[in-house]
Amino acid sequence: MNSSSNSNARVAVIAGVGSGLSASLARRFVQEGCKVALLARSTGYLEELAHELNDKQGAGSALAVPCDLANAEQIAGAFKLVRKKLGPTDLLVNHASGGGGPRGGSLLELDPDDFEREWRVGVFGALLCAREAAADMLTSGRNGGTILFTGATSSVRGGGISFSSAKFGSRGLAQSSARELWPRGIHVAHVVLDGVFADLSRGPVANDELDPDAIATVYWQLVCQERSAWTLELDLRPYREKFFE
Repeated sequence: MNSSSNSNARVAVIAGVGSGLSASLARRFVQEGCKVALLARSTGYLEELAHELNDKQGAGSALAVPCDLANAEQIAGAFKLVRKKLGPTDLLVNHASGGGGPRGGSLLELDPDDFEREWRVGVFGALLCAREAAADMLTSGRNGGTILFTGATSSVRGGGISFSSAKFGSRGLAQSSARELWPRGIHVAHVVLDGVFADLSRGPVANDELDPDAIATVYWQLVCQERSAWTLELDLRPYREKFFE
């Protein structure tokens, strides 16, 4: 498929795709008429999800783009491919993390290489993806766009050192980018998520779990917000989360 087909559709790039929230985001964006590019290292799952979306929503709805989101050359190549196959980016979700988790290792025990990986994926990679997307959105004749960052409670209070420090960095990147890009018509928002995500394949969502499909709806609402009432940061948690006890 090339950018001349269905040219009115938004092009959404999800940087960091797995079987949880990012898959729900992809499904929701495609349902809303977007063409979705799926970026991650997990080639097998990317192809599986892209095949599912193309089967349900029509050929060319989704594009699997294997990419190491810590590698500058691969990120540049990924966006070049997206432009060729789908068109310029209208919506970016920076969703990737280096895999250290919210607890991770202690100061004296953590592996410095793991720390660097967390930063290269969650901050450096997010920076490069945001630059690529913003360049598309600022192209003459285009009407802005949306850049969303998936954060965590660890982005506002400390947790595992590697994960938390990278999430702090990602939050700072989102806020700084918003200051620069909002006046130019690009909506930048940071979403704080706190809770355990439900596995939708196992049955109903428990009261103390985050529903990935419900959160995907909120992400889409951010995309559709009127410019007079843009959200910079949003905090989402289940209503039975221990925060309220």
